[in-house]
Amino acid sequence: MNFLAIIAFCVWLYLLTVLKRGKLEFWYFCVGSIGLFLFMLIWLQPLLTTPLTKGVTLVAGIIGQLTTLYDSYFQYSILFIRNAGQVISLYIDYECSGIIEIMAFSALLWFFPVYKFYEKIVVNIVGFLYIFLANVLRIFVICVMIHIWGNDIYFLAHTVFGRILFYALSVALYFYVFTKSQIIF
Repeated sequence: MNFLAIIAFCVWLYLLTVLKRGKLEFWYFCVGSIGLFLFMLIWLQPLLTTPLTKGVTLVAGIIGQLTTLYDSYFQYSILFIRNAGQVISLYIDYECSGIIEIMAFSALLWFFPVYKFYEKIVVNIVGFLYIFLANVLRIFVICVMIHIWGNDIYFLAHTVFGRILFYALSVALYFYVFTKSQIIF
């Protein structure tokens, strides 16, 4: 798999040079962003998923302990939520880590033609932190809803409300970084 990924990476780099020389900006952005996202999934996702899941669990757990709504065992990426004599465990896994959203944001940013190199570094760091904290907020809200309304609300809290909250926050980030930066006042 690694050998094929290296060959695909070399082909991708060559294609980027052809598109850049041909001044095909739109295709350069599309091919560059999609390629970078896929190569980050291949090479970075296995390295970053575990630290991100533990980090989300740790930060959400600190908030849970401060509010005494739930307990965190960040070593195992698990949150225990107590409600009316019941306990439910919430396992923070690959999908809850925010790794896909962080990599998609980074891939789009690095081929976005508006920012300079150093600005991209700063925006990428701020965007990473924003997505991370938005994910922590999503987990916290899910835990609060389960704590208040019980285990029966889990599906609605996690699948519907948590996703709407997270993606609304993501849309705000994308608007600020990609749309507002091109508006001329």
